[in-house]
Amino acid sequence: MSDSKLAGEDLQALRERLAALDHDLLRLIRERMAIAERVAGAKLAAASPFRDPAREDLVLQRVRHAAVELGLDAHRIESLYRVILDMSVSHQQAYVHGLDDVPLRVAYQGIEGSNSHLAAQLRYGGRPGGALLVGTATLREACAAVAGGTADVALLPIENSTAGSINETYDLLAGGGVVITGEAVSAVEHCLLALPGVALAELRAVLSHPQALAQCAGFFHAHPEIEPRPEFDTAGAARKVRELGDRTLGALASAAAAERFGLAVVQRAVQDEAANLTRFVELRREAAPCPPDLPCKTSLLVETAHRPAALGEILTELGRRGVNLTKLESRPIPARPWQYRFYVDCEGHAEQSPLREALAAIRPLVAELRVLGTYPRA
Repeated sequence: MSDSKLAGEDLQALRERLAALDHDLLRLIRERMAIAERVAGAKLAAASPFRDPAREDLVLQRVRHAAVELGLDAHRIESLYRVILDMSVSHQQAYVHGLDDVPLRVAYQGIEGSNSHLAAQLRYGGRPGGALLVGTATLREACAAVAGGTADVALLPIENSTAGSINETYDLLAGGGVVITGEAVSAVEHCLLALPGVALAELRAVLSHPQALAQCAGFFHAHPEIEPRPEFDTAGAARKVRELGDRTLGALASAAAAERFGLAVVQRAVQDEAANLTRFVELRREAAPCPPDLPCKTSLLVETAHRPAALGEILTELGRRGVNLTKLESRPIPARPWQYRFYVDCEGHAEQSPLREALAAIRPLVAELRVLGTYPRA
């Protein structure tokens, strides 16, 4: 046998081995897609966010380290795995779109581990058909997702038992395009988080959402050496502390956020009030029927006539008919200085007595009256 023929046969054998390895790689990728599909089903059942950037970063970090140990180009392996992760997400999306029972698309402000995420998971977890949770950077983006049809519902905080009203949510309701179809009340425990091994005395700044900082004002009064710094989200603040690796930085967030981002809980229940409750409202594009046998609440937007005692007349009509008010909030009207619109929460159904008669009596007295929603009382 000639040397040239031997070399050709060796090359052919090597090519066959490569082909066999390619087939094995494709089979493993198919197996990975099948597991990714099961992950999507588990996320829908548990109402967990669909795409998890933090988890993807951990996967990429793990494969980079494995590539270095195996003597491979870590940069190219990371590029390859980014493509595989995108394939997995596309496969999960195709799986979801092919389901007979379509999952509910839920928008909330923040990232996984934030208080809004935990409230949404508690409300929609276990729903038949599942729930597809998507975090947004702002309350406005979550509301716009519903108004634009890319989300079915949004769950937004509207008031806290310690810090009071979340004015941005009220202003978004005034913008229209959404109605309130439900409410949920969630207990919120703010934990002081820091890098593992960091003591309270080392901290010089604590990051969190402005509402969380306000709910923990007593802590900052007791520790004037620690500066409160606002961030867009509680869990986002925890992630930032982990990423920066600064031992002087802490975050106010949930214990779940500490576990998720590898932080230590320096102190639990930092909030001023032990019973720290946040009320969330569920927003949709269209009103949902409120069962007549359930205690209902109705939210109103009222713009009074610009004259003395206008608000008093409205409250008198409600009180005269036995309608119980649970909340009254004023917000300035843009471009009309020192004029206000009012948000009124009251018990009862807008289409049933006595609230129906009260609304009929109020309409001639106001410049605008809008029913923002009738929904089951939490």
